[in-house]
Amino acid sequence: MKKTNIFVAALLISAVSLCSCSDKVSSSSTVVQETTAAETTALETTAEPATEQVTAPQQEVGYEGMEAVYADSVKEGEYDIDVDSSSTMFKITECRLTVAEGAMTARLTMSGNGYGYLFLGTGEDAEKAEESEYIPPEEEGDAVAFTVPVEALDKEIDCAAFSKKKEQWYDRKLVFRADSLPKGAIAGDEDVTPETLGLSDGEYTIEVSLEGGSGKASVQSPAKLTVENGQAYAELIWSSNKYDYMVVDGEKILPTSTEEFSVFDIPVASLSGRMAVSADTTAMSTPHEISYTLIFDPDSIK
Repeated sequence: MKKTNIFVAALLISAVSLCSCSDKVSSSSTVVQETTAAETTALETTAEPATEQVTAPQQEVGYEGMEAVYADSVKEGEYDIDVDSSSTMFKITECRLTVAEGAMTARLTMSGNGYGYLFLGTGEDAEKAEESEYIPPEEEGDAVAFTVPVEALDKEIDCAAFSKKKEQWYDRKLVFRADSLPKGAIAGDEDVTPETLGLSDGEYTIEVSLEGGSGKASVQSPAKLTVENGQAYAELIWSSNKYDYMVVDGEKILPTSTEEFSVFDIPVASLSGRMAVSADTTAMSTPHEISYTLIFDPDSIK
């Protein structure tokens, strides 16, 4: 009888122990689940789409030492002009500058239709302004265009863009590049050609420097300069072989070599001043066309 009682007691103690362990496991499991849920929430919060400011950091615009060029220094007419934008999210595919009656305006064609308004000033200024001061878009199929006043070329201009999706203003800085205008568009900026320099057909050298992009690219200097039938051509040898074409005065030019470096023979309309060009690089995950400026020094010609 005593043995039976002892056996029953042992069974009861085991059952209680199992229940206690089960409760501890269940409690531990709950803690683990709660921790995992908290970690998941934190990860999801981290993974949420970042704001435009985070995904598109501001980048430098213009160039060192630039001086503002006002309407009274630019000949009246219409010109295709390059524009530097401080944000890759604010991509301008085309800009048409109009100079008339002592004032300048620019029609900016965007890469998409995500912006509802522009405002010349900061986003803070835009929020305080009347809606009548906003610049509305002009529909162009899947993209939009905005016509904005241009105070000056080669000057940083504050421009706020209103995102239709985010319903908020984003600050931009724009520079309308005077060096992308054709020679002669700016008063006193006439072409310097082989003829004006008295250069006969033949081969020479000329000092050349490069500005723009990330600042890592360069071209060899001096460069070979060839004059043929009165037209000047420069041989540009880049610091890498990742450039697969250039655009000069709207003309697409292919390289003559990409073995060690990308080499191009490009026409040079003027042998002085700043010359805007573009070059497409394949060094990134996808090909990317980058704006550069070439500066030739006619006094260095040998």
